[in-house]
Amino acid sequence: MSQTGMETLGVQSGNSHPTGQVQVHTTKGGHRFEILPMQAYDFIHPAIVRMAALSARPALVYFGTLAQRHEVSRRALRVLLRSTRAEKFLDINLRAPWYNKRTLRLSLQFADIVKLNIEELAVLAELFELTGNDPQCQLKELMNQFELARAIVTCGEQGAWQINRDGRKIESLATSRSRKLVDTVGAGDGFAAVCILGSLLRWPMAITLERANSFASAICEIRGAIPDHADFYEPFCKEWEV
Repeated sequence: MSQTGMETLGVQSGNSHPTGQVQVHTTKGGHRFEILPMQAYDFIHPAIVRMAALSARPALVYFGTLAQRHEVSRRALRVLLRSTRAEKFLDINLRAPWYNKRTLRLSLQFADIVKLNIEELAVLAELFELTGNDPQCQLKELMNQFELARAIVTCGEQGAWQINRDGRKIESLATSRSRKLVDTVGAGDGFAAVCILGSLLRWPMAITLERANSFASAICEIRGAIPDHADFYEPFCKEWEV
């Protein structure tokens, strides 16, 4: 993290549990995640989190549901969310068996912005008994139920769309540039990262979605979630002037 210029304030380390690992099994239809239990991120210390939050004063907090599978880290996250007035961006990560309705409800209650894929929206529609007869109506109902400012739905090769608090829909089709698909591991995280960048830099939402789609597509051209070299990012930084 230090080598790439990232802030390490609040990073915790210990020798009791292994660094978080996910085993990705390639299948004919894509890939399957095996998320190993009892990893270091399941045991984040709440008191240290609170001190870090008060010191850092973040502009935005990005969090997900997977990090809440163990009570220790679940408590730490709630301490963090209650310690700051920063905008809160929730990335729904429905990885069986590591989620339940209670965790989802509490996460949505804290969130200002939610990002999820079209399959996850269908699961939430069933869990929270959303009665809309199409995804857009279901999302609006979810937003009203939890007073969300905006919600973003990714649809893979079909692109992505967003609904604002006023009910206005913004849509961006997936990039038309020919790409060689290697795997889709990390595409969702890459998409979310560009959405966060766009939010912090106040990009128009249509541009943010377009750039997020483009970046996620590029991630699909490499093996795994993280590029081997930093020059992977250079064309995007140049084009986006960041």
